[in-house]
Amino acid sequence: MSTAAPPVRRAATIFIFITVLLDVLALGVVIPVLPHLIEQLEGGDTARAAQIVGLFGTMWAAMQFVCSPALGALSDRFGRRPIVLLSNLGLGLDYVVMALAPTIGWLFVGRVINGITASSIVTAFAYLADVTPGENRARAFGKLGAAFGLGFIIGPALGGALSAISPRLPFWVAAALSLLNFAYGLFVLPESLPLERRTAFSWRRANPMGSLRLLRSQPQLFGFAAVHFLYYLAHQSLQTVFVLYTAYRYGWGVADVGWALAAVGIVIAAVQGALVGPVVSKIGERATLISGLSLGAVGFAIYGVAPTGWWFGVGIPVMSMFGLYGPAAQGMMTRRVGFGQQGQLQGALNSVVGVAGIVGPTIFSGVFSHFIDPRGVQMAGAPYLVASALLAAGALLAVRVTAAPA
Repeated sequence: MSTAAPPVRRAATIFIFITVLLDVLALGVVIPVLPHLIEQLEGGDTARAAQIVGLFGTMWAAMQFVCSPALGALSDRFGRRPIVLLSNLGLGLDYVVMALAPTIGWLFVGRVINGITASSIVTAFAYLADVTPGENRARAFGKLGAAFGLGFIIGPALGGALSAISPRLPFWVAAALSLLNFAYGLFVLPESLPLERRTAFSWRRANPMGSLRLLRSQPQLFGFAAVHFLYYLAHQSLQTVFVLYTAYRYGWGVADVGWALAAVGIVIAAVQGALVGPVVSKIGERATLISGLSLGAVGFAIYGVAPTGWWFGVGIPVMSMFGLYGPAAQGMMTRRVGFGQQGQLQGALNSVVGVAGIVGPTIFSGVFSHFIDPRGVQMAGAPYLVASALLAAGALLAVRVTAAPA
């Protein structure tokens, strides 16, 4: 595949970085307050609120699975700029709906819309693939990964502070961030996909099953998709049981968890923003990808067996090295499709991530619940040992998938 990229203003690539940062920041701002708002709307019923939070998470992932391929295909047909801008506008309006939501039903509608419109990140990856030569994409994708890390460092802390003022205020701030991003992009963001490189839209390619045909079109691409699924499935262990596990095993409170999550975010942002480029230059994308998966497996194993909170902390920098995987994998996968298929590729990959988001919480919460049951075998770290095994399997599969030349 040709890796030539059209010239683009530096301001545009900076905007794409800011888009991802603000999108993740807006998402992070509402994370600490959404469960409490649901609990408030449910009259203080914590058990019922927990069930609804799980339902919201599953529905959000399901919307990503269903809609990401269509939005990716639309960006292949009409360009990246309109999809990025409309997504930012949609997210901003959605957060307004959630800020005003008088009932759980309205809040649920807001989360569904959020799952549909949160496609600017998918399109951002396609945008960078358009404007970045193939050999430099891992470094560029690493910077987007750093934006993810920064967003998740700042967002939850900001959301927690704002919620002390009002449980609705974080939603208004998230709306403002998204709408400001939309307004900024109107003046800064040029189109990255020329007319001659665009692909006709078809529902056959744009539905989730149809988009997966692209991943099945090449054995290597399908293998990458399988590795991608294992990676994101393992990642679900962090989102699902981190708070419960550290409280149960180490007696950590909210402040301890906050510091630990901040440490994770800082290290992952540093790995993807500063380490990916030099490592890829030194050992190549293939070795970087496999190293990231392997070190992640070691880090999760440390999480699972750590007898104290301090030992758990030792695992954070080791586990965070799995951040090497994503940029290297994206760099290798984007070179296997043409310019007019980058949006479809990112949509299909996000559907894979969506499936992991649908099944992962059930798997890891079930494993955790089973292994802390006093009637059975006591092994609270079992979810992280499962995550370690998933990444180890991913590393072995990646060795095979990447053995053939691109």
